[in-house]
Amino acid sequence: MKTQLLAGATAAALVAGTANAEQITVFGPWLGPDQANVEVILNGFADASGHDVRYVGSDSFEQQIVVDAEAGSAPNVAVFPQPGLAADMASRGFLTPLADGTADWVRENYAAGQSWVDLGTYADADGNNQLFGFFYKVDVKSLVWYSPENFEDAGYDVPNSMEELIALSDQIVADGETPWCIGLGSGGATGWPATDWVEDMLLRTQDPAVYDQWVTNEIAFDDERIVGAIEGFGTFARNDDYVAGGAGVVASTDFRDSPKGLFASPPQCYMHRQASFIPAFFPEGTVVGEDADFFYFPAFAEADLGSPVLGAGTLWAITNENQAAHDLMAYLQTPEAHEAWMALGGFLTPHKGVNLDAFADPSLRKMNDILLGATTFRFDGSDLMPGGVGAGTFWTGMVDYAGGKDAAAVAAEIQASWEALK
Repeated sequence: MKTQLLAGATAAALVAGTANAEQITVFGPWLGPDQANVEVILNGFADASGHDVRYVGSDSFEQQIVVDAEAGSAPNVAVFPQPGLAADMASRGFLTPLADGTADWVRENYAAGQSWVDLGTYADADGNNQLFGFFYKVDVKSLVWYSPENFEDAGYDVPNSMEELIALSDQIVADGETPWCIGLGSGGATGWPATDWVEDMLLRTQDPAVYDQWVTNEIAFDDERIVGAIEGFGTFARNDDYVAGGAGVVASTDFRDSPKGLFASPPQCYMHRQASFIPAFFPEGTVVGEDADFFYFPAFAEADLGSPVLGAGTLWAITNENQAAHDLMAYLQTPEAHEAWMALGGFLTPHKGVNLDAFADPSLRKMNDILLGATTFRFDGSDLMPGGVGAGTFWTGMVDYAGGKDAAAVAAEIQASWEALK
């Protein structure tokens, strides 16, 4: 079956183009407030299309979608938090390719469009690459948080390149202060914040193709380019002068506590690199845009690699095909579908055609500007790796590295663990 709707159709065209109303089930990871938000979007689609739309959320999505697909009872559309699982299901024949023309639409209408096409393209059961996933609702990780008041008091400017960021760090040290707060602690997941650092550094020192081959292990973990990215993280995290409390406390400091130094008096640090969710752990009453703000974790000007952005997001895929499922994918290409969630909060989009005034939160609009300025977008690499590596030896290896172990030795151990899984 192929949808009869043009990619990027308007909501009005959806109504005109739908011959028969159908029931459509959507299964995703959202519960609570996010479930309420996605239901607003799906109700908008129902109004535009006439279809009967039903959403079910689960905190066990990753396990349940596989069970349902194997039992032949999959929902019409599934919302995947990670591309890896979607790619696996596509290879088993559980996903339906998106309508012809969708890839061209994404290339033209999404910032860094080819990146999004690549992230949603997987081999089917016959080994042929096809576009299966449409990304809708994105998160940004390439952010540095700071206190505008602290910067103003000290006379510091927001850096526009990695060279300027390092120079600013050196200036803060020269002024007798500490530039960074870094913490890797996260209970059983200790080490994961360092993986984001390494991924960001790799995107700023190597061509995106190197990143893509690394996350599939076509380029080994102990390749000198990957070791170089690990050492790039070490430039910040293993420098006693750079880190609040010294490099020795990086691994043991809980990531949720680490940004609090920004708000101490006097400041314990001036910058904290972390994803868009970190304000949830700022001191109560902190207002983003006033007490705290952020800037893009910049690229090396000399490397000439554009403006890469690291992040995550959810991809929507058809797991039980009917016309309504294709109609929903067409609806997700409309500005209306994006603007409705933009107004609700907690939503970023690479869609270049949206009205940015729809953002209820000015900080989200600023974050979205970073996303729209991306020349390359790459998904969190550790989430694309086998669990035993991406959520295992990569984490523990970064703890070892932060503690003083040689980067090449750590990388070799991670690589050995990956090979042991094959």
